[in-house]
Amino acid sequence: SKIIAHCEKNNYKLIIIDSIQTLYSNFIESTIGSVSQIKQCCAELVQFAKITKTIIFIIGHITKEGQIAGPKVLEHMVDVVLNFEGDQQYQYRILRAQKNRFGTTSKVGIYEMTETGLLPLKNPSTILIENKMANLSGTAISSTFEGQKTFLVEVQALVTNAVYGTPQRSSNGFNLKRLNMLLAVLEKKCGFKLSTQDIFLNIAGGINVTDPSMDLSVVAAILSSHKDIVINSKICFTGEVGLNGEIRPIPRIETRIAEAERIGFKNIMISSHNKIHQKYKNINIITCTKIGEVYKFLSNL
Repeated sequence: SKIIAHCEKNNYKLIIIDSIQTLYSNFIESTIGSVSQIKQCCAELVQFAKITKTIIFIIGHITKEGQIAGPKVLEHMVDVVLNFEGDQQYQYRILRAQKNRFGTTSKVGIYEMTETGLLPLKNPSTILIENKMANLSGTAISSTFEGQKTFLVEVQALVTNAVYGTPQRSSNGFNLKRLNMLLAVLEKKCGFKLSTQDIFLNIAGGINVTDPSMDLSVVAAILSSHKDIVINSKICFTGEVGLNGEIRPIPRIETRIAEAERIGFKNIMISSHNKIHQKYKNINIITCTKIGEVYKFLSNL
């Protein structure tokens, strides 16, 4: 009530509440941070915002998994839910909309944290693959799609003999369960003996990517490290891998190819099931159906 009374006197255009779990309302008797208090405080702020046409940002605590802590009622009451993601060890941040009552949730913003504040990355591809010229095994470039942005990221993999009894599986920026699925496909359907190997995967730049088209580049990076094959820095990959080792088609394939061509890549590997309607002058399109074809191609580099 004190916050609302103060804002009514000063006619602010933007109000930031940090955080909603620390506020309390005198209209109900409950402890600070309880479900009823959060619901009441949020309702009063939403009502004030609607009446005065004031923009209010409500910051909520999050869990270790990155989800908003406490009841889901907070997400239901507001118009927009935004997640601001990033690794503390890296300077890149991604802004995603989980809910947007009056617009789309497909857009994302990519920013760089600098000494003077956040700056938007207008060309994230050149930043996220800045080390692509290094001739090292275990590295593959992926043309991925997040929201309405197409950009290229560097996938790094390390495959080595397990030191302890149980092989380790570690993933940074890529879903660990999906990594285990891809390893199972490589083991069962393709004959690669990875059950006794420690496998570490990293998406360069400290960003989290959820696009299934990352599968092909992850597989390429793992095979590159496992067989010590250096992948040419002018090749990128995009495609989803199925449980039978098949390379499945992905949406917006021509947008991904165009982005890779713009950055300067000479080759891109995609699923043979994708239909290409445009012609590209400066990039060669390599199609594949199975993971075995991908390995055969890598072996001939």
